[in-house]
Amino acid sequence: MAVAPARDDKLHLADVERRLKAIFIGSVGNLVEWYDFYTYAAFALYFAGAFFPSHDPVVQQLNAAILFALGFIVRPVGGWLFGHLADKYGRRNALMLSVLLMCFGSLMIAATPTYATIGVAAPVLLGLARVIQGLSLGGEYGTSATYLTEVADEKHRGFYSSFQYVTLIGGQLCALLVLLILQQMFFTGDELRAWGWRVPFVIGALLALIALVMRRNLHETEEFEAANGKSKAKRSAKTR
Repeated sequence: MAVAPARDDKLHLADVERRLKAIFIGSVGNLVEWYDFYTYAAFALYFAGAFFPSHDPVVQQLNAAILFALGFIVRPVGGWLFGHLADKYGRRNALMLSVLLMCFGSLMIAATPTYATIGVAAPVLLGLARVIQGLSLGGEYGTSATYLTEVADEKHRGFYSSFQYVTLIGGQLCALLVLLILQQMFFTGDELRAWGWRVPFVIGALLALIALVMRRNLHETEEFEAANGKSKAKRSAKTR
């Protein structure tokens, strides 16, 4: 008589483990994207001169700040675009695409030559990278919120969804932590201005790649599968 309850307990534990794994992977991806996004702000002091030629450091920083703001401006567009993709192709696929774009944007910043090498193309490429990062982060924010809500059980949806904001702040703090570590332990100020500022963007791209690999194993939410099944059934009925 004790077999059935024991089996139910195992199924319950398996379900909890599956949900927690999904929450962890979704949250880690969100943290990585916010780290990549705010690494720009943390290290702008060092790379602004490489992209914006001026004898006035204030002008250089203002130009860098304009591109930082550009990333925020395009975030709503990313939220709309990835929201549509998440509804059509699934939350998992949208989350994978968002972190892939963030990886590409960070690599672009890390590899873009300076103004002294390619002229005005340098700030143009930097601006393009920020647009890509803004679209990615906008898509991540809305899609991950949907995913975390749908994958959580009914009693803990508020708690699980809170990890989105926790990882948002965590990503910002990680960017500052990397800045402090590089400043205090690895590079001088001149080295950071010369080439060391590229290192945190490489780190961010590698972390995004790891998050992408982890998200390949994410399961799709039951809510999306149910909605997708209904949509297919309606289309099938119309074609008859």
